[in-house]
Amino acid sequence: MSDAVNSVDPLALAQALIRCCSVTPKDDGALALLQNQLEALDFTVKRYQFGDVGNLYARIGTGVPNFCFAGHTDVVPVGDKDEWDDDPFAGHVRDNQLWGRGAADMKGAIAAFIAATERYLRHNSLNGSISLLITGDEEGVAVDGTQRVLGELAKEGEMISHCLVGEPSNPKALGDEIKNGRRGSLNGIITVKGQQGHVAYPEQAQNPIPLLITIINRLYARLLDAKEPGGVKGFQPSNLEVTSIDVDNPAHNIIPASASARFNIRFNVAHTGAQLCDWIEQEARAAEREHPCVVLLDLSVMGEAFLTKPGTFTTVLQNAVEEMTGRRPALTTGGGTSDARFIKNYAPVAEFGLTGASMHKVNEHVAVSDIHNLSKIYERVLDLYFKEFELAKRPIVHS
Repeated sequence: MSDAVNSVDPLALAQALIRCCSVTPKDDGALALLQNQLEALDFTVKRYQFGDVGNLYARIGTGVPNFCFAGHTDVVPVGDKDEWDDDPFAGHVRDNQLWGRGAADMKGAIAAFIAATERYLRHNSLNGSISLLITGDEEGVAVDGTQRVLGELAKEGEMISHCLVGEPSNPKALGDEIKNGRRGSLNGIITVKGQQGHVAYPEQAQNPIPLLITIINRLYARLLDAKEPGGVKGFQPSNLEVTSIDVDNPAHNIIPASASARFNIRFNVAHTGAQLCDWIEQEARAAEREHPCVVLLDLSVMGEAFLTKPGTFTTVLQNAVEEMTGRRPALTTGGGTSDARFIKNYAPVAEFGLTGASMHKVNEHVAVSDIHNLSKIYERVLDLYFKEFELAKRPIVHS
């Protein structure tokens, strides 16, 4: 890295990123901004474009271990702009808070990591590699983002040793939690096809609603974690939630032609998506055999459950956070899904970022002090990581 490169201010970089109106899958210059910043730090940067989605992978160093930071520059829509106190893409600082869409999720973390890397490289010789995997397709369908880039990197022979995702992992205060796993997610739609008719002549119709109710009841009747009394350690219990039941029938005197229900299952490592799909199929067909209607299923596994077992990697993260905040973060697996569900197939992965109380909300914001402190934590993570995995002293252990 050239001595002429000025130090990176994580706040200024976070503001510049927020000013890119990168609502999925729009990029609006966010990746170009990062590319310019990383190339100034002597990173080799590759861009991967899949359809409308832009992605970036940058690496400095050629040796192992390769510590990767993963994140996304895309953000969710702002909703009603009139409800915001500030322009959501202005990146204003007010009351010691940085305001704007993406401040918490997760442009602030990306900026904090790049600033941390610049300081680390300025003060240390790099025994290994540091990389960044940044996508513009995390908040959307996540088809043309991280998982596709990982596939391309694997074809190119690129290997990641460990990965830290900068998702906002802390519920209330910086240092609360590190996510070392996530529950899996399965989306389902049950559609029952019957025959429309007059309610006074039910024998001339086929009402789909009773069969739909039967299937839902069969699904709800199962205690998902029955084979794991008390649930799987480190995970919330698996749960199935019906999120809508739709008939689209405003009339009292018509038996509808079809009825459908949407549901989601969040499941721990006691299950796989394929096993749950098989079970749902069996329950639907068993109920269907007792009725004249036809059942259609649309099942999508959005991500498998995973757990990065506590070990050297997670200890490095916990130690760095505790040194900087005075709090030892808990290892947890709660919350929704993230791109870690794709990364876990290639390398041990965990998540640590800013506080998430305002993410996806109107007036998203984070404390300016948290951005600077997160950058210090990330710098300490790099320091401890490369000391722990220095190749001259010990081999890499994927734990």
